[in-house]
Amino acid sequence: MASNSSTARNAFFQELKPRCITINNLTVRASDKRAAAKDLIAVVEDLSSILDRQVSSDASVLDEKHAEYVFFPLSNILRNQQQYPIRLTELTIKCLGVLIQYGWKSKISNELSHQLLIFLTFVVGGVPGQERQDRVPEETELEALRTLTSLIKAVGSSATGAAALVDSNAIPTLGHAVSIILDSITDGRTPDIQLEALRTLNALLTAIRDQAALATFLPGIVSSLSRLLTLPAALKMQRRVLISGITTLKDVLTRVVGDIKVMGIITMTQQTTSDEKKTEGKVLTPAWLRATTAKIKLALASVLKLRNTDSEEVRSALERLCITLLDECHQSLAECTSILVESAMILADDENEKNVLETSLTDLARIYPELGDTIKTSVYNWVTSLPRLVQSSDDRVKQQAIRNLVKGQHFITTLQIDSSVLEDSLATSLRDSATAFVLASKTSNMTEVSSTAIDLNMGMVQRDGSDIFPPVLIVQETERPTRTALLDLLSKAGSVYRQGKLTADLLNYVRESTGPSQVASYWLAFEVIKSSLSQSSDIDDFLDLSLAAGPSDESESIFQELYTFSVDVLDSQAEIEEVDWRLQALALEVTTFAASRTKEGFRPELIDVLYPITTFLGSSIPKLRDHAIISLNSIAASCGYSSVTDLIIDNVDYMVNSVSLRLNTFDISPASTQVLRMMIRLTGPKLIPYLDDVIASIFAALDNYHGYPLFVESLFSVLTEVVQQGSHSDHLLPDAASSSAKSHKKSPQSVITTKAICGILSDRIERRKKRRLEDENEEAEPHPKRPWKGTTSFEAEIEPPEEKEEEEPGNEVEKPPPPKTPTFKILARITDLTQHYLTSPAPTLRKSLLDLLATVCPALSPDEDAFLPLVNSVWPVLVERLYDSEPFVVISACKALCALCQSAGDFLSTRIKTEWWDNLGKWCRKAKADATQSRSSKAKSKVGTGAGQQDRSLLIPIRSRDGIGGKETTSSKAVEIVPSSSSGLGRFAQAAQVWEAVQELLVAIVSFVQVDDDVLDEVLALLGDTLATNAAVRAALEAIDPDAVWLLMYERGMAEPMDKPRLDGVAFEELWNV
Repeated sequence: MASNSSTARNAFFQELKPRCITINNLTVRASDKRAAAKDLIAVVEDLSSILDRQVSSDASVLDEKHAEYVFFPLSNILRNQQQYPIRLTELTIKCLGVLIQYGWKSKISNELSHQLLIFLTFVVGGVPGQERQDRVPEETELEALRTLTSLIKAVGSSATGAAALVDSNAIPTLGHAVSIILDSITDGRTPDIQLEALRTLNALLTAIRDQAALATFLPGIVSSLSRLLTLPAALKMQRRVLISGITTLKDVLTRVVGDIKVMGIITMTQQTTSDEKKTEGKVLTPAWLRATTAKIKLALASVLKLRNTDSEEVRSALERLCITLLDECHQSLAECTSILVESAMILADDENEKNVLETSLTDLARIYPELGDTIKTSVYNWVTSLPRLVQSSDDRVKQQAIRNLVKGQHFITTLQIDSSVLEDSLATSLRDSATAFVLASKTSNMTEVSSTAIDLNMGMVQRDGSDIFPPVLIVQETERPTRTALLDLLSKAGSVYRQGKLTADLLNYVRESTGPSQVASYWLAFEVIKSSLSQSSDIDDFLDLSLAAGPSDESESIFQELYTFSVDVLDSQAEIEEVDWRLQALALEVTTFAASRTKEGFRPELIDVLYPITTFLGSSIPKLRDHAIISLNSIAASCGYSSVTDLIIDNVDYMVNSVSLRLNTFDISPASTQVLRMMIRLTGPKLIPYLDDVIASIFAALDNYHGYPLFVESLFSVLTEVVQQGSHSDHLLPDAASSSAKSHKKSPQSVITTKAICGILSDRIERRKKRRLEDENEEAEPHPKRPWKGTTSFEAEIEPPEEKEEEEPGNEVEKPPPPKTPTFKILARITDLTQHYLTSPAPTLRKSLLDLLATVCPALSPDEDAFLPLVNSVWPVLVERLYDSEPFVVISACKALCALCQSAGDFLSTRIKTEWWDNLGKWCRKAKADATQSRSSKAKSKVGTGAGQQDRSLLIPIRSRDGIGGKETTSSKAVEIVPSSSSGLGRFAQAAQVWEAVQELLVAIVSFVQVDDDVLDEVLALLGDTLATNAAVRAALEAIDPDAVWLLMYERGMAEPMDKPRLDGVAFEELWNV
């Protein structure tokens, strides 16, 4: 083995020898140094590659002899380095690094190491006291630092070398080297230079074994490292530089001021001052320790500001720094304990699992009890400063303060630190902080909508969407991280018992406070108790603690108090004083959470909460309505209902009672009518039979407050909803009544053919023959002996049994009609009530009532015995609405009369005839004239009035015996043509819209009601202009009298003339001569 090693060294030497000789010749014998530089660079590069190759293959071959041999020619280059390019110096330094690290190792001579230390520091930092004219390249500086690191490690690996390093003669050189290294750390041009300088400093700290020497260099080292790690300069550094700097600072402090290193000094501080006088002239004294500790505290205060950085690696390195100093410098750096503990708490990472072999702050707190007091003090300071910090404009400051408190609560819980002062201050701080959030949060642009303008519909509640409530407090998008951090704090605010106590304190404050602080405290109490109950549920999943009354029972009781308060908030909406909508929204969330916990067991609670929650659907605040929608959907799902409709129907008696109670006590608000409308619309016709008491209460309210139009209108909006839903009910009429419904529409008369006439004559002949045969077979009967209406025995004698039996069916009593359904009775009562309010001064109410009649008439018409008396009641006031001053009311009256004609049919014949000759006919002609005038005024406005304008009078074709001729519109036979109101700009005029409604009314009259010929002639005259364009009008009139319709159209040129018949021996006259 020895022979093989010797052979390898000899072979390696043979490779080195020619290159070393060449280098020596070029450096010593060459007269022109610069001319030989190129060759020297090539040879030295070759030498460096050989050294690297040998080191990578077998570093043991290179020994101190090879190093001495190679260094000799290289020393000539170093001696005359000013005459050579810097590239040659860099290659030479690289070769020196390999020789020192793998050749000399610890056997390097002290004199040579001293010289090399001076040389390398000059290369890196220049000559001390002189301004450097040109800096060496970054690569050369980096290579010099690497070689310096190898040199210091080699020197420090031997006892003699370490002693020589701190020799009195070498101290200036060492001090200069330290200053150069520190400058490279703080002002290094590249991160690689800074990292290598930090490695050099670590090697130097290891090499110097003299504690006094280390203490001498400590202030400068700590100062430079603090400059490197202090903001904002640290933000420009790469993470690897920061991590290495923090690690180096940790090693420096533990190596110099560790408890083991300064235990003697610490002991001396406990002695008398007379003993301290013995330490005069020494470096390591109690005074030095006190001064050094104070400076280290200042440096740590600036370095530990990096704890808020986003880099996890830097935070982890800082945490290790704090933990190590708290552990190994526990006594020496006692003054720094508070800042180290606070930083360690902030830097603690609870999410990632720690190595069990690593010491944590929790472990140290169990070892050193005084650290527990420091933790408690730090958490108390965080708690008391939280309300001030959350008012900062910087969201990062808010979030960091909340996260710090979360970690502090974690340590308080883990170490089981009890403090009533801390618990009380936590409740106060959370309340004040949340209030500050509420006051500082930007209010969203929330437009309130009038409650009367809200249209509640079924899709509003049954829409698909998220079942998660949107946030009520801290709602802005930019505040979402802050809200998340605050919720995390509330969820980790201690054990279940402490969370319950915190909730109880907050709830007591909620009952006594008002305004934003009440809302904030209410929200905090709900979030904390929700977290407490979830933790209790998680524990119950693993442990059965039912036999022991513990924190879970207390949390349940506190939640019941919170729920009771929430129910009171929901009920308070009917009070006069205004309640903050956010408080009501939070009450909805609490109620929904209670339903989600108890599931179907929550159904009895619906008696108290369902009506108030439903009332919020009529709120003027959109966010509160959304909360109510989500709450209803969630409660329905939690209680086992398939939909909100089923929820309301199943609990309709509670809700109806609530509404009826408020109506009976005259506690009527827009919310009451809104929720009743919503209930009716949600449930549909199913709810109508249960509303008899409510309808009676509404009637009573109408009697008492009929002088308030807006209030009456809101009540009739409920009745309108009842009519709309009840008219679609399948149980409105009995099956017999619904099947007996008949149509009143007039159908065209059938054309009688010759065959039909023959059939009629044949039937008459048959009847005559049958009557003649009956007269011939009839026997003469004697005159009666007694009165026609005699006793029963006499009737029995003269009446044959067969005839008696035949007459018995005719004597049967008619069966009474089937009873009316509850829905029918309610609709009939509402219909009868409308007659008293159709004269209301509010035009909108009049219109809504007319629309109600248009809806209810077709529904009630099948039962004529009950419907026709209603028609008789409402007819006088209804027909008067045709002459209303408001056009939209007139239009609705026309529509209502159309529905009435369709439903009552010929029952209105006499009434319409009377009304026609009294007012209706003149009113219809006036409506047509107003529409004509409106059209003509628009037409005239389009015609120019220039001097050269031609006569544009309208020429109307008319019929005469001479054929078709044309006359001006002023002719006696001219026809006044009204343009169709369905096109043109004038169709939106009020007069045009009224005329359209009148046309529909006239068509309905002739279609469903029997009218006299005189009335029909006037209707034909009114509608004659539309016969050619309106097929519906023409069809309705032709069903009554097609000949009259044809004749009118023929007279007005709207129909082609009929061909004159031809018959032999007969001459037909012209039509106009007849």
